[in-house]
Amino acid sequence: MAKVYRVAVCLFPGVTTLDYQGPVELLGILSSKNRQRALNGVSQEMPSLFMEFTYLSHTMDPVEPTAGPAVLPSMTYNTAKEQFDILLVPGGPNVNPPSTCSEFIKQQSTGAKHILAICTGSLILAHIGVLNGLRATTNKRAFRSVQEETKDLPITWVPKARWVATEDKKIWTASGISAGMDLAGGFLDYLVGEKLGLAMRSFLELSMKGEDDDEFAAYHGLV
Repeated sequence: MAKVYRVAVCLFPGVTTLDYQGPVELLGILSSKNRQRALNGVSQEMPSLFMEFTYLSHTMDPVEPTAGPAVLPSMTYNTAKEQFDILLVPGGPNVNPPSTCSEFIKQQSTGAKHILAICTGSLILAHIGVLNGLRATTNKRAFRSVQEETKDLPITWVPKARWVATEDKKIWTASGISAGMDLAGGFLDYLVGEKLGLAMRSFLELSMKGEDDDEFAAYHGLV
């Protein structure tokens, strides 16, 4: 029987569009409407799992991101009662999500199978205690400010990493913006295997950088 992963896309005003849309574009191949179209003629094997996406915000008003069109949420954080399997937490230039967003992520984090934080979305996880005792990375331009803001928290920030996954593969954090697609690629390889993961990336003609393939750490003087 196919497994269904329910994905909560956690939105807030000023969110960076590519932080969530990049991973959704790739992970969305596992949705019921896309998988046949994406994989027919490319792979003889079909994944044994599906993904369903729910877009959440603090109100039902359109969410204004940093660029691109406003996004209509599916529901609010206060009305979401189900436990989601995957939390997708994007960032933004000035990460200050409404308290209902942070509280939702905190409440959901224990029961979620996986948490994917892109760019400065890792700062949201840091402030609610999800990253305590763990290794994580974040946007390299903002790296020093994130490190300073969380200096009293037991978090090991990794300066040279395109993305970082915890040993149990529950929590994944990406470097800045476009790194979210690399994280999503690594996450797909973990879920469905490298062969199917490559087939899915080929549909988007997407090259993937590995976990340690980070040229921007040196560019920003972090290593």
